[in-house]
Amino acid sequence: MVTTGFLEPMELSVAHLGEKVVLEPPRAAPARFDATGLEVSQHWATSADGTRVPYWQVGPADLPADGTTPTVLHGYGGFEHALTPAYDPVVGRAWLASGHVHVVAGIRGGGEFGPRWHRAALGPERHRAYEDFVAVARDLVSRGVTSVERLGCTGRSNGGLLVGNMLTGYPEDFGAVVCQVPLLDMRRYHLLLAGASWTAEYGDPDDPAQWEWLWTYSPYQRFDPSRPTPAVYLATSTRDDRVHPGHARKMAALLEEHGRDVTYWENTEGGHGGASTAAQWATWHALAWAFLHERLAG
Repeated sequence: MVTTGFLEPMELSVAHLGEKVVLEPPRAAPARFDATGLEVSQHWATSADGTRVPYWQVGPADLPADGTTPTVLHGYGGFEHALTPAYDPVVGRAWLASGHVHVVAGIRGGGEFGPRWHRAALGPERHRAYEDFVAVARDLVSRGVTSVERLGCTGRSNGGLLVGNMLTGYPEDFGAVVCQVPLLDMRRYHLLLAGASWTAEYGDPDDPAQWEWLWTYSPYQRFDPSRPTPAVYLATSTRDDRVHPGHARKMAALLEEHGRDVTYWENTEGGHGGASTAAQWATWHALAWAFLHERLAG
């Protein structure tokens, strides 16, 4: 359950002192949305190689198991960065307040279980992160939480590479994709901005042997015109100084060339965060969540 607001003072009996003391909990920030009726639960999906992968689900306590609930699955899966449940007022107001479900996946490549969890999806084993993520997606459908048509996924930066692989590698498993400040062309990523510093994570595309497996998770190269793709929202920043906006630009152009449902937005400021002011940050979030409402809940 998401708990917000102020806690009432509690009386505590101290038997050996023969007196009562009053505990006053520290102050808390005010609630940003009404969390009444929401609950948080942890579940496990089984990946392609048999590994159990955790995910955390936030949604209505009385969620119907009939596959009708619009659901968004979020992930990262890289650089030993762990995703864990946290209070997010933007997700709350923009998604949960409408009775929808939000899910965070703890896939390999991240740090949810320490360095070994990270190393399990490095270089030639990167596919494990993507197999983990789609395993969670399929588990949500099999449990009746949602359906493919009502299931979306979101990711930023390395998470953009993750959902880019859902777009071109597992397009039949999602109804919509939000891909922000992403890496998508792994053939040239190391030549752009900070990309050369990530070869230990992904591999070196100039090495023919490494390119053989890098290609298998390069969304731009993996695009197959004969396969359908879910609706996709691509967002980037002109001034992104880490992941070059060219990744998102060329993927949008490729999808548009083949008549796919693609929405593209580029902010001229903001760096890798995508926004530099509160107003820009509000727009950044509003556009993505409006897209998801339209495609999954409309």
